Amino acid sequence: MGRGKIEIKRIENTTNRQVTFCKRRNGLLKKAYELSVLCDAEVALIVFSSRGRLYEYSNNTNIRQSIERYKKAHANTSGSTSAVEVNTLQYYQQETAKMRHEIQVLDTRNEHFMGNCLGNLSPKELKHLESKIERAISRIRNKKVLHLSSILDLQHAQQSGMVSGGSELDPLHTFDSRGNYYQVEMLEPGPHGYSHGQDQTALHLGYDMKANTSGKNLL
Repeated sequence: MGRGKIEIKRIENTTNRQVTFCKRRNGLLKKAYELSVLCDAEVALIVFSSRGRLYEYSNNTNIRQSIERYKKAHANTSGSTSAVEVNTLQYYQQETAKMRHEIQVLDTRNEHFMGNCLGNLSPKELKHLESKIERAISRIRNKKVLHLSSILDLQHAQQSGMVSGGSELDPLHTFDSRGNYYQVEMLEPGPHGYSHGQDQTALHLGYDMKANTSGKNLL
């Protein structure tokens, strides 16, 4: 039968602990020697016992040379890491400054579109800004007209359905090319004729106009 698995924990018995240390120390030194020979590697091993006794191995002439080599390699690695960190920090600082500049430019443009902070603009820049605003207003107005036209078409379709069903028509609504709202209502003649002479219709720009005839309101 094979040996059972040994639990890795501190050996409480002093004698057993010392025996195990000697066996494992010798095995570790042997493995270090084999590694240096088989792989042509520079190996340095330092072990202190629980009593403070030093055990060392090095395939170099002097273990101090291996220690000095380790210190130099560690210093170079630390220096390289510091350089990378500095470069990374500089990169993020530059990116932050660039983003702040872009935000400032956008804020300035927004102020110009609102009609503010125009004192430092040249006549050419003002003309260019005016053209951009006019184009933007034109696009907004066209979008509004299209939207209102779709609403008007829907109202006409609903009114056509009401006419076919015999229902009474609501007042007509329409919009001009600039998107202004008009309401057209038919006026019934009073005892003295129409309130606006020969006109039989009244245009209302966003509000109701009332015609008084013989003390009565004609809508």
